[in-house]
Amino acid sequence: MWFAGPARRAPLAGRPQALRLGFTLSRGMKVGLYGGSFNPAHDGHAHVAETAKRRLGLDRVIWLVSPQNPLKRGQDTADLADRIAGVEALTRGPGMVVTAAEARLGSTYTVDTIRTLKARFPGVRFVWIMGADSLASFHRWKGWTDIMREVPVAVVSRPWISLKSRFSPAAQRFGRYRRAPQSAIRLPGSPTPAWVFLFGRFNFQSSTALRARARAQPPHKS
Repeated sequence: MWFAGPARRAPLAGRPQALRLGFTLSRGMKVGLYGGSFNPAHDGHAHVAETAKRRLGLDRVIWLVSPQNPLKRGQDTADLADRIAGVEALTRGPGMVVTAAEARLGSTYTVDTIRTLKARFPGVRFVWIMGADSLASFHRWKGWTDIMREVPVAVVSRPWISLKSRFSPAAQRFGRYRRAPQSAIRLPGSPTPAWVFLFGRFNFQSSTALRARARAQPPHKS
């Protein structure tokens, strides 16, 4: 199944990688990898993806909808197909690709996903994209120091957490590798470790708040 929608669909004939993952990439492309549960997807997620795409000059942003975040409870996570549909409804503009590649690869951890995609698409200049809320807890991810050494990382500001995230264990450990926001356009393809913190307008939506609001709503009467 292809998840990116007809407007973003690429020809798949003769491309077994595309058949398995739902997308194909060409050598020299600058591609952002944006992973998460997206449970549910909201405008704050779109803001992170669009900001990174624009500021880094990316050709594509691959939304990697996680089958299950190992740091979160499975019973709180909606079905993968529902979350993919939510992201598809949210994404706008060219170059946004929505995929269940991690489920197809059987990949649980981001570091494994990145290594697999780098091996499958040599010559593509990958960047990992995250919101500042993810940077605050990044040190809890399996292989987080390896991620920083595998690909450059772009962090986009998020409300309430941006200041805290800039003093997080990950930000402090890799502080000397932080690039100025003005040089973000050169981040793809940079020697690693390399990361940038991108400031922008705040979007105050959050998945946690949306789930809490949904639980608080009274049941629908037929």
